[in-house]
Amino acid sequence: MSPSASVLRFGPYALVWRPRVALLCAALIGLCCALSIVLLATGTLAFTPGEVLAALLGRGADPMAERVVLGLRLPRVLTALCVGAALGLSGSIFQSISRNALGSPDIIGFTTGAATGAIVQLILFDAGPLAVSLAAALAGMATAAVVFLLALRGSVTGGSRLVLVGLGVGATLTGINTVLLVAGDLDRAVSAQVWLAGSLTARSWSHAAPCAVALALIVPVVLHHARRLSLLEMGDETARQLGVGVERTRLTLVMTAVALAAIATAAAGPIAFIALAAPQLARRLGGSPDVPLISAAAMGACLLLAADLISQRFPLSINLPIGLTTGLIGGAYLLWLLARSAKI
Repeated sequence: MSPSASVLRFGPYALVWRPRVALLCAALIGLCCALSIVLLATGTLAFTPGEVLAALLGRGADPMAERVVLGLRLPRVLTALCVGAALGLSGSIFQSISRNALGSPDIIGFTTGAATGAIVQLILFDAGPLAVSLAAALAGMATAAVVFLLALRGSVTGGSRLVLVGLGVGATLTGINTVLLVAGDLDRAVSAQVWLAGSLTARSWSHAAPCAVALALIVPVVLHHARRLSLLEMGDETARQLGVGVERTRLTLVMTAVALAAIATAAAGPIAFIALAAPQLARRLGGSPDVPLISAAAMGACLLLAADLISQRFPLSINLPIGLTTGLIGGAYLLWLLARSAKI
């Protein structure tokens, strides 16, 4: 344990307190609040931060401001917060389990599998938003299960093998998606392309509330396994010697990470690179040897809010879908990561 860390005990439970990580989390939460206020004030009808706060507290003098802020913009912001947090947490789990900086839902094929489910519904059945979201979540989870099973060697899943199998499955599904888009009706193919871009537009409480509830149910499970997850990073043999049920723990954590990514995909469509970048930035800034769970969730929420603000204020009055914005930013980050790292 580093000299700056201390242990706080609460009966049978213990918490490692790391001031630098706590400061990072506090700063990210503060930044999320600031970005949320700016986003609530941004749009065709612009409001001041004071008007936004008054509307949130129910003390606004302008009924129009309350209707726009509470009914239209707040669900979008809360959806972005929950989706970003879910992706950041999911990416942190995948990177820790695979012991690979590229081990995110984007890389192991989950996002491509979710896209396959959505495209099938849109191209073949012309389904509505609810059916598309459910199909995307279920197809993504099925893809993750296939990747996990194919990565098994004996009864063990290797870290690098998990990433390589995910890349292969993702490439196969990308080909299937392309065939479906080319062979489908033009109008339906356009609808599928719009969904594939990822979007926070027209998000309502029907998107924000289920996402928040599911996140609240899954996060305690992840935090309960946080210590075992850190031990898994030390290697399977070391973890077994310390009393960790390696494969059972790995399977549980993979299922929770997939569920988190499914929540995000169902709420906003495929959002690229948040799950890849958030855990790495949180680990670098926090400087902690532990798996960055809470800080990665806060970083993911902050990144998605910032990307949403950029997409709304993009030059030339172009309102980019949030998935394209994160793809542009994340692609540059991935190139930088690959260029400077000798371990990938």
